[in-house]
Amino acid sequence: MRKILVGLAIALVCGIAWHGAVAEKPPQHRIAIQVDQNDPQVMNLALNNVSNIIEYYRDKGQDVRVEVVAYGPGLNMLRDDTSPVKDRLKQLKDLSFPSELTFSACNNTKQAMEKHEGHAITIVPQAALVPSGAVRLMELQEQGWSYLRP
Repeated sequence: MRKILVGLAIALVCGIAWHGAVAEKPPQHRIAIQVDQNDPQVMNLALNNVSNIIEYYRDKGQDVRVEVVAYGPGLNMLRDDTSPVKDRLKQLKDLSFPSELTFSACNNTKQAMEKHEGHAITIVPQAALVPSGAVRLMELQEQGWSYLRP
Protein backbone atom coordinates (compact mmCIF):
# COMPACT_ATOMS: atom_id res chain seq x y z
CA MET A 1 0.00 0.00 0.00
CA ARG A 2 2.83 2.35 0.87
CA LYS A 3 4.42 1.81 -2.57
CA ILE A 4 1.12 2.68 -4.24
CA LEU A 5 0.79 5.91 -2.24
CA VAL A 6 4.39 6.91 -2.99
CA GLY A 7 3.81 6.15 -6.68
CA LEU A 8 0.64 8.26 -6.72
CA ALA A 9 2.42 11.13 -4.96
CA ILE A 10 5.25 11.05 -7.51
CA ALA A 11 2.79 10.95 -10.39
CA LEU A 12 0.88 13.88 -8.93
CA VAL A 13 4.03 15.96 -8.48
CA CYS A 14 5.21 15.14 -12.02
CA GLY A 15 1.78 16.01 -13.38
CA ILE A 16 1.80 19.38 -11.62
CA ALA A 17 5.33 20.12 -12.83
CA TRP A 18 4.39 19.18 -16.39
CA HIS A 19 1.19 21.24 -16.27
CA GLY A 20 3.14 24.24 -14.93
CA ALA A 21 5.61 23.97 -17.79
CA VAL A 22 2.79 23.92 -20.32
CA ALA A 23 1.03 26.88 -18.70
CA GLU A 24 4.19 29.01 -18.92
CA LYS A 25 4.96 28.46 -22.60
CA PRO A 26 6.01 31.57 -24.53
CA PRO A 27 3.48 33.52 -26.61
CA GLN A 28 2.54 31.97 -29.92
CA HIS A 29 4.04 34.76 -31.98
CA ARG A 30 7.29 36.65 -31.42
CA ILE A 31 9.05 38.94 -33.86
CA ALA A 32 12.23 41.01 -33.64
CA ILE A 33 12.42 44.04 -35.91
CA GLN A 34 15.84 45.48 -36.78
CA VAL A 35 16.33 49.23 -37.18
CA ASP A 36 19.84 50.16 -38.27
CA GLN A 37 19.22 53.23 -40.42
CA ASN A 38 18.86 56.89 -39.45
CA ASP A 39 15.89 57.23 -41.77
CA PRO A 40 12.42 58.31 -40.56
CA GLN A 41 10.76 56.56 -43.52
CA VAL A 42 12.35 53.24 -42.60
CA MET A 43 11.44 53.72 -38.94
CA ASN A 44 7.85 54.62 -39.82
CA LEU A 45 7.67 51.48 -41.95
CA ALA A 46 8.92 49.48 -38.96
CA LEU A 47 6.34 51.14 -36.70
CA ASN A 48 3.59 50.44 -39.26
CA ASN A 49 4.67 46.80 -39.15
CA VAL A 50 4.54 46.85 -35.33
CA SER A 51 1.05 48.30 -35.33
CA ASN A 52 -0.25 45.92 -38.00
CA ILE A 53 1.24 42.83 -36.34
CA ILE A 54 -0.15 43.65 -32.89
CA GLU A 55 -3.57 44.53 -34.30
CA TYR A 56 -3.71 41.36 -36.44
CA TYR A 57 -3.04 39.00 -33.55
CA ARG A 58 -5.23 40.94 -31.10
CA ASP A 59 -8.13 40.55 -33.55
CA LYS A 60 -7.46 36.80 -33.63
CA GLY A 61 -7.29 36.64 -29.81
CA GLN A 62 -3.69 35.42 -29.94
CA ASP A 63 -0.66 36.56 -27.97
CA VAL A 64 2.16 38.36 -29.74
CA ARG A 65 5.41 39.98 -28.63
CA VAL A 66 7.25 42.50 -30.78
CA GLU A 67 10.73 43.83 -30.05
CA VAL A 68 12.22 46.67 -32.08
CA VAL A 69 16.01 46.64 -31.78
CA ALA A 70 17.86 49.80 -32.81
CA TYR A 71 21.62 50.03 -33.24
CA GLY A 72 24.18 51.87 -35.34
CA PRO A 73 22.66 54.88 -37.13
CA GLY A 74 19.21 53.51 -36.28
CA LEU A 75 19.75 54.43 -32.62
CA ASN A 76 18.90 58.02 -33.60
CA MET A 77 15.29 56.85 -33.84
CA LEU A 78 15.32 56.10 -30.09
CA ARG A 79 17.37 59.11 -28.97
CA ASP A 80 15.36 61.60 -26.95
CA ASP A 81 17.09 64.55 -28.65
CA THR A 82 17.00 63.37 -32.29
CA SER A 83 14.06 61.00 -32.76
CA PRO A 84 11.62 62.29 -35.38
CA VAL A 85 9.14 59.61 -34.23
CA LYS A 86 9.11 60.22 -30.45
CA ASP A 87 5.38 60.91 -30.35
CA ARG A 88 4.60 57.77 -32.33
CA LEU A 89 6.82 55.63 -30.06
CA LYS A 90 4.92 56.90 -27.03
CA GLN A 91 1.55 56.36 -28.71
CA LEU A 92 2.37 52.77 -29.71
CA LYS A 93 3.78 51.92 -26.29
CA ASP A 94 0.72 53.43 -24.56
CA LEU A 95 -1.67 51.44 -26.77
CA SER A 96 0.11 48.11 -26.33
CA PHE A 97 0.06 45.81 -23.36
CA PRO A 98 3.39 45.96 -21.48
CA SER A 99 4.47 42.53 -22.71
CA GLU A 100 3.47 43.08 -26.34
CA LEU A 101 5.98 45.74 -27.38
CA THR A 102 9.58 46.44 -26.42
CA PHE A 103 12.00 49.00 -27.84
CA SER A 104 15.65 48.04 -27.31
CA ALA A 105 18.50 50.50 -27.75
CA CYS A 106 22.09 49.35 -28.28
CA ASN A 107 24.37 50.50 -25.47
CA ASN A 108 27.50 49.91 -27.60
CA THR A 109 26.19 52.43 -30.12
CA LYS A 110 25.09 54.84 -27.39
CA GLN A 111 28.56 54.81 -25.81
CA ALA A 112 30.24 55.34 -29.19
CA MET A 113 27.93 58.29 -29.94
CA GLU A 114 28.61 59.79 -26.52
CA LYS A 115 32.36 59.50 -27.05
CA HIS A 116 32.12 61.00 -30.54
CA GLU A 117 29.77 63.86 -29.50
CA GLY A 118 31.41 64.52 -26.13
CA HIS A 119 28.22 64.46 -24.06
CA ALA A 120 25.70 62.08 -22.54
CA ILE A 121 22.84 60.86 -24.71
CA THR A 122 19.35 60.18 -23.39
CA ILE A 123 17.20 57.42 -24.82
CA VAL A 124 13.41 57.89 -25.05
CA PRO A 125 11.62 56.61 -21.94
CA GLN A 126 9.80 53.93 -23.96
CA ALA A 127 13.12 52.19 -24.74
CA ALA A 128 15.47 50.09 -22.64
CA LEU A 129 19.19 49.71 -23.14
CA VAL A 130 20.60 46.33 -24.15
CA PRO A 131 24.37 45.69 -24.14
CA SER A 132 24.52 45.09 -27.90
CA GLY A 133 21.79 45.43 -30.52
CA ALA A 134 23.35 42.84 -32.83
CA VAL A 135 23.75 40.35 -29.98
CA ARG A 136 20.17 41.00 -28.85
CA LEU A 137 18.85 40.15 -32.32
CA MET A 138 20.99 37.01 -32.41
CA GLU A 139 19.76 35.87 -28.99
CA LEU A 140 16.11 36.45 -29.91
CA GLN A 141 16.53 34.41 -33.09
CA GLU A 142 18.21 31.63 -31.11
CA GLN A 143 15.12 31.62 -28.86
CA GLY A 144 12.90 31.06 -31.90
CA TRP A 145 11.80 34.63 -32.60
CA SER A 146 10.99 35.59 -36.19
CA TYR A 147 13.09 38.37 -37.71
CA LEU A 148 12.13 41.34 -39.86
CA ARG A 149 14.20 44.13 -41.36
CA PRO A 150 12.01 46.78 -42.99
